[in-house]
Amino acid sequence: KAVTAAKAAFAVGSHWRTLNGSDRRDLMLKLANLVERDRAFLEVLEAMDNGKPIGTDGRYGTSVDLHLVIQYLRYAAGHADKVLGSQIPVDGHIFAYTRKEPVGVCGAIIPWNFPLLMFAWKVGPILATGCTVVFKTSEKTPLSALHIGKLIKEAGFPPGVVNILSGYGSAGEALARHMDVDKIAFTGSTAVGHKIEQYATESNMKKVTLELGGKSPMIIFDDANIETAVNTARAGLFL
Repeated sequence: KAVTAAKAAFAVGSHWRTLNGSDRRDLMLKLANLVERDRAFLEVLEAMDNGKPIGTDGRYGTSVDLHLVIQYLRYAAGHADKVLGSQIPVDGHIFAYTRKEPVGVCGAIIPWNFPLLMFAWKVGPILATGCTVVFKTSEKTPLSALHIGKLIKEAGFPPGVVNILSGYGSAGEALARHMDVDKIAFTGSTAVGHKIEQYATESNMKKVTLELGGKSPMIIFDDANIETAVNTARAGLFL
């Protein structure tokens, strides 16, 4: 149903497809403002969901993540009316140019370590370029994205443009294999990244973007400042 809704929202002549880039920009800026309005609530929700400290003492925590979410949504909104093609000089009486079009229905699978920030990093370009999306959040951290879904509705995005699923890996596999998904983006382990490539290839050869690996290995030497090392390790746990 989520993919069907995203496909309908992307259909030629739909409300979303007929919006100008400046209209998408304004919707994204409104979303950023709503996130800012609910920032204190989302900082606590993200901490409960993910286990990070809020970071009210000036150290790293969900307060830093929310600042970056708001800033990135506004940054991405600035690109919505600046998707440019090119005019290409060629011999003869020929006018050659490129026109960039939205990919279509995107699938986005995000991990547990930065639930809201990963959501923002993926939804920003998707909305700015006029695509639609189905998100699959980590089964460990579904809550904050669900609240963002409420804000997306409040901001006035047309139905079906952003769809949010909570589920296990089987939901991610279904999304990566779906014949009506035109692009899949995945952030997570290298092992699962190989599977995402396989699922995309075995279905409709959809475009794939992968961000894989890492788990913040750290070596602390005997002469290290322990206070600095502990604070760094606390932040590094989530990288």
